[in-house]
Amino acid sequence: MTPVSLDELMTALPHVLAAPKDDTPILQLCFRPAFNQRSFPESLTITPEEGVPGERFTTAPWLKLPDGSGDPRIQVSILPSRVMDLVWRDRAGTPHPGDTIIADLDTSLANLPDGTLLQAGSAILRVSDVFNDGCVKWKARYGADAKAWITAPGHPELRLRGVLCSVAQGGEMRVGDRLKRIG
Repeated sequence: MTPVSLDELMTALPHVLAAPKDDTPILQLCFRPAFNQRSFPESLTITPEEGVPGERFTTAPWLKLPDGSGDPRIQVSILPSRVMDLVWRDRAGTPHPGDTIIADLDTSLANLPDGTLLQAGSAILRVSDVFNDGCVKWKARYGADAKAWITAPGHPELRLRGVLCSVAQGGEMRVGDRLKRIG
């Protein structure tokens, strides 16, 4: 299957940016116990200490603190469903992006400034200042244009690849729970 083109992505940008700003349902949850492994549970428990217990964040985080433990700013990731639907064309042959939460949400810096608190079920997430620029795997799976679109001039503040979050308060989130700004 042909990856999405930059022209298609740019044409779709107004649709992506028109996503709801707040109070939107969690459409999908993803659990990643190891590299390239995914399951899609109906609920996840999260904690400030471990993020999603049992996920690879606790054993192989891509961003670490000086002591080698995972940086809590990357415990949970939220990917806008409109972006996922644009780039993930070959759903049978290409892995799911692996983001913890998929929701139809505007994740731009203007809408969710660093530090914004989001309620997800009984859990509370804090939007991180770590930019999710789409890793090498994103480029390999969804194409060079999908990666270039995220980092194009003027696009980093749109956070098209979604946001990373720390767990401010542990709890349980379920598919269908509302993601809501609080505070």
